[in-house]
Amino acid sequence: MSPIILETDYRQALAGSVVFDRSPAGKLELSGKDAPSFLHNLSTNDINSLPLGAGCEAYFCDHKAKALFQAIVYHVLQDGRHAFWLDITPGYADKLLKHLDKHLISEAVELVDLTDQCAQFHLAGPTAKQTLEKALGTPVQDLAEFQHMKRPFGKIECQIRRHDPLGLPGYDLVCRKEDGESVCKQLQDAGAVTGGESAYETLRVEAGTPVYGQDIDAERFVMEVARALRAVSYAKGCYLGQEPIVMARDRAGFVNRSFLGVKILEGGPLPSGTKLFRDAAEVGRVTSSLLSPRLNAPLALAYIRRGNQDPGLRLEAETTEGRRPVEVLPFPPVG
Repeated sequence: MSPIILETDYRQALAGSVVFDRSPAGKLELSGKDAPSFLHNLSTNDINSLPLGAGCEAYFCDHKAKALFQAIVYHVLQDGRHAFWLDITPGYADKLLKHLDKHLISEAVELVDLTDQCAQFHLAGPTAKQTLEKALGTPVQDLAEFQHMKRPFGKIECQIRRHDPLGLPGYDLVCRKEDGESVCKQLQDAGAVTGGESAYETLRVEAGTPVYGQDIDAERFVMEVARALRAVSYAKGCYLGQEPIVMARDRAGFVNRSFLGVKILEGGPLPSGTKLFRDAAEVGRVTSSLLSPRLNAPLALAYIRRGNQDPGLRLEAETTEGRRPVEVLPFPPVG
């Protein structure tokens, strides 16, 4: 096939730094003396042990460990009090808020939806840290993923979070909505190129990062999702969905499906829901698909059954035009 045209923002993300507007992401704040234990008992990760300035990925499940919601939880100091900020897929903040409120009985917890009050940007690329330092006018300490800090952009207070959903060094920056334009302008003046949704989505799929609502839904067993182990604590006490998760580890020792990438060898990207076959047996289903510039071929993310996950294995995608060959890739699909 002809080489895929590389858009400027995509090229810049791989070579320099790009700033993406991610303001629609949901943002909830939980505060009060019972907030840590409340979140701890409802989510898959260890919130009680999460230190100030740290963060973690977590899922909120039903009793079967099906993924009702996905979030990144940050332990912050807000107006002199400890609180937890939850970063959520756009469109799901209100639903998660109602889910949490349903389980709130007598705990001293305050729930607030801050989505409409904040602007959020994602700065990504190999020179993201240098761009951030230039914009701030001060060195930035090395942060592990999900670690965070507050720094001023002039007189604008901004929360800076280390986060790599695109497979590139990245930072999420959150500030008041009215300050968003100024923060974005300062990043641009420091050398970041403005990125569009197409480039962000291409980089996300190449990195194999699942998104709730597209690659994850309420029918998906948490342990089948990519990188689920970092979102699950086996050391904590009881929580909703714990039993099936522990059983998958201790009794079966495996999960039935894994989230992987496949290279599409003929034709274009595949529609979400496309079934993958090995001979006559259905062995997978596509969730996201697009053209990958680095593969110079269409790429899809899919859940693939155990026994059919070896890199290089040929499968077939069932389409309206007939079956098309695909090849299982290592994870992440594009390194």
